[in-house]
Amino acid sequence: MMISRWIKATLLGLLSAIALSSCQGIIQAQTTEVPQIVQGILSDPKTFNYALNQESPNIFGLTYAGLVLENPLTGEIEPELAESWEIADDNLSITFTLRDGLKWSDGEPLTVDDVIFTYRDIYLNDEIPTDARDILRVGEARGLPTIEKVDEKRIRFTVPEPFAPFLGTTSLPILPAHVLRESVETKDSGGQPLFLRKWGVDTPTEEIIGNGAYKLAGYSTSQRVIYERNPYYWKYQQEAANEIEGEPIERIIWQVVESQDTSLLQFRSGGLDSISVSPEYFSLLKQEESRSNFKIYNGGPAYGTTFLGFNLNKASRNGQPLVDPIKSRWFNNLNFRKAIAYGIDRQKMIDNTFRGLGEAQNSPISRQSPFFWDGVEGYDYNPDKARELLTEAGFQYNSAGQLLDEDGNRVRFTLLTNAGNKTREAMGAQIKQDLSQIGIQVDFNAIAFSVLVDKLSNSLDWDAHILGFTGGNEPNGGANLWNTEGGLHFFNQQPPPGETPLEGREVADWEQEISDLYVDAASELDLEKRKEIYADIQRITQDNLPLVFLVNPLSLSAVRDRVQGVEYSALGGAFWNTDQLRVTP
Repeated sequence: MMISRWIKATLLGLLSAIALSSCQGIIQAQTTEVPQIVQGILSDPKTFNYALNQESPNIFGLTYAGLVLENPLTGEIEPELAESWEIADDNLSITFTLRDGLKWSDGEPLTVDDVIFTYRDIYLNDEIPTDARDILRVGEARGLPTIEKVDEKRIRFTVPEPFAPFLGTTSLPILPAHVLRESVETKDSGGQPLFLRKWGVDTPTEEIIGNGAYKLAGYSTSQRVIYERNPYYWKYQQEAANEIEGEPIERIIWQVVESQDTSLLQFRSGGLDSISVSPEYFSLLKQEESRSNFKIYNGGPAYGTTFLGFNLNKASRNGQPLVDPIKSRWFNNLNFRKAIAYGIDRQKMIDNTFRGLGEAQNSPISRQSPFFWDGVEGYDYNPDKARELLTEAGFQYNSAGQLLDEDGNRVRFTLLTNAGNKTREAMGAQIKQDLSQIGIQVDFNAIAFSVLVDKLSNSLDWDAHILGFTGGNEPNGGANLWNTEGGLHFFNQQPPPGETPLEGREVADWEQEISDLYVDAASELDLEKRKEIYADIQRITQDNLPLVFLVNPLSLSAVRDRVQGVEYSALGGAFWNTDQLRVTP
């Protein structure tokens, strides 16, 4: 799932508002005369290279633009770097016309050649392992679009067969050829493009060239990311009089602190201009809203998903199974996964952890998406049903009520999540307690996000986790999660290119069916027929439970009154139009 203005399935909830690392830092940041806002992030960015990014938080929503963008208020595709486009009658090609006078943040011209380079040399380049390629694949043959230069202002994209999300995929960021081309064309001693090591987080920020509303101006590991207004952003070049009170936001500061409690403390003390309102903080903040000069925005059901996922990968690496074969037999038993779903009291989770500010989640597709199917069925809490399913699958209970498999092995597994996310930590603690009631011992462990990502992407040696993914209106943004060869097909993941290959990986029939249906849905141009296909996907997903979906919270953010012009939406949050916002002293 792509992050940025093209809504990506990448890991959800990691860009939550966190506080400054010290009160002194807050005072220094806010006494400056430069109009700015201070936000927070739960962990550091992992790369400054968009093509290699899989995580959130990331810098790209502020620093890059694509040919088009999705309006978070309307869901409509609107012009961005392209001023217009024309779709051919056969729906197989789109011709874009670029705006006049586009420039990069270093002042160099942004041209048609940059667009050609970005797609042909990076996104469509098999030597570069980018998730962007997954959402560009078309049809059963998984063909890729071609791109050609029509003239100095126009570019034409062509697909091998009709592709419903075609226009939306062109919201992928355009990257600078004059800075990156050499690294793509030059290989290291192992034959890999130097681009794979380009623009890591150790790169001086002045070397990172973008085309978005802001540019990187500073980065200190585990402390802060600083952005400054990009004077060459096309909207600023065409900026008209703004009737909103205040000054344009010249600087944005992201502070890194791995604690939601500190986030709350610093927001209440005035150190942060916004905070993602987690359920446990809602009542307190609501009481303070009017007298503390901030507003809580409610966008309705949040986009994205939160779930418990099991490692279903049966493969080995260098002769060693990724997952203990005993546990792997449990995880790959459908009755076991259904028992887990019945064994989790999601209503208690809603009432306690989410303070009633959410609802049970039963679908991989966001509730606000037009493709969400109301008929999707869930798994209500029913421990008796869970025990019945386990018994049918050959499990048994000892005299102490502990669950054993048919060989007498105690059923026990490790459940991971990212440390610092109090909501997920509370969910994990409850799941541990709930599953103990059906005889299962869960060893719950919150670990550093970087360690968790390495397990999911590289070592692949994990039992189960609680995570989430961002979502959007267009389900094909999640193709890289559900395609069996996708870069985020983490519950049965292939290793990334260059890593030691796996032996004995198996793909289940239902798993392949979901993957094929995503292809069918993207190829279908009739909206109602697309909805039917996505309804089938949601049904099959719930029937087979590769992921046990948990709770869909409300999208809530608190923003200081000094920030003017906020148009809040669950899809874009409070700052999707930062370039148009204003701040008062």
